[in-house]
Amino acid sequence: MLRHLWFLATAVSALFVSQWSHSQTFVRMELRPVESVTLTGGQFLTGDKNGKPVTLAGELRLPRPGVDRLPAVILIHGSGGVNPSHERWAQELNGIGVATFILDTFSGRGIVGTVNDQAQLNSLAMMADTYRALAALASHPRIDPNRIAVMGFSKGAVAAVYSSNQRFHKLYGPANIQFAAHIGMYTPCNVRYREDDKTSGKPIRLFHGIADDWVSIEPCRAYVARLKTAGADAMLTEYPDAVHAYDAFNLTQPLKFPQAQTTRHCLLAEGRNGEILNSKTGKPYDLNDSCVEKGTQVAYNLSAHQATVKAVKEFLVATFRIPAL
Repeated sequence: MLRHLWFLATAVSALFVSQWSHSQTFVRMELRPVESVTLTGGQFLTGDKNGKPVTLAGELRLPRPGVDRLPAVILIHGSGGVNPSHERWAQELNGIGVATFILDTFSGRGIVGTVNDQAQLNSLAMMADTYRALAALASHPRIDPNRIAVMGFSKGAVAAVYSSNQRFHKLYGPANIQFAAHIGMYTPCNVRYREDDKTSGKPIRLFHGIADDWVSIEPCRAYVARLKTAGADAMLTEYPDAVHAYDAFNLTQPLKFPQAQTTRHCLLAEGRNGEILNSKTGKPYDLNDSCVEKGTQVAYNLSAHQATVKAVKEFLVATFRIPAL
């Protein structure tokens, strides 16, 4: 039934054209289904694809009419699900001629949010979803399959950044298609996966607030250093005084989450058989580990947000070779 509803929504939305007044860019919107499976972290890491089938959906926005093929960015939400900041990012990227696909990995699974219970969906499962979205988007007649990037936020940034990994792409990525770029916003980098420094060679850009007390910046500094040593085109941009979700423009004041789970003090590593270990104790890790804490916040930071928007646009214009408008 869900599949039929999404296909119906796609047909209806194909008739819808709207105008974004800020950029004066006409945007065609389509709701498109994405067939995926729900995997545990262990299944993902061991290459077990026998998860429960699920139909997800995403909103595709084409920034202009025509028949030409457009570059695109897949946007992957965090623990709170799709929110207004993703809408704003879509508008910003549409404004430079880039199509966007906001993938909803929660609703099709009956999940509202994972802020207080991350066990509802493993972050690695969202990477399998991301690869499925890449395959679906690459077949669209208006999308250039060689110019599709991925941008993720917090929990979704795991999928965005680590989908650059050669091993993961070989296991779950579509044949003959890979992401043109990987962008992570306040990325959880505190799990050291086996061979995680062997990437596709496509550029990786991370943006993170130094004051983030939900997802620590320190592991990202270490990861980017490892990537650079391995020859990857990777860069971490840091913003003083910026905390988690610093691009949440709709927040008028900091928002506290006293029951939110945070692994800010957890350093983890993948074991030999797909298990995740606490690097300090060497013992198997789960969300009951003593390193897992509760209580954090998000807050908007205007200067960091504006700087990130500028940097991401410049990066994509160069990566996609977009002519000056």
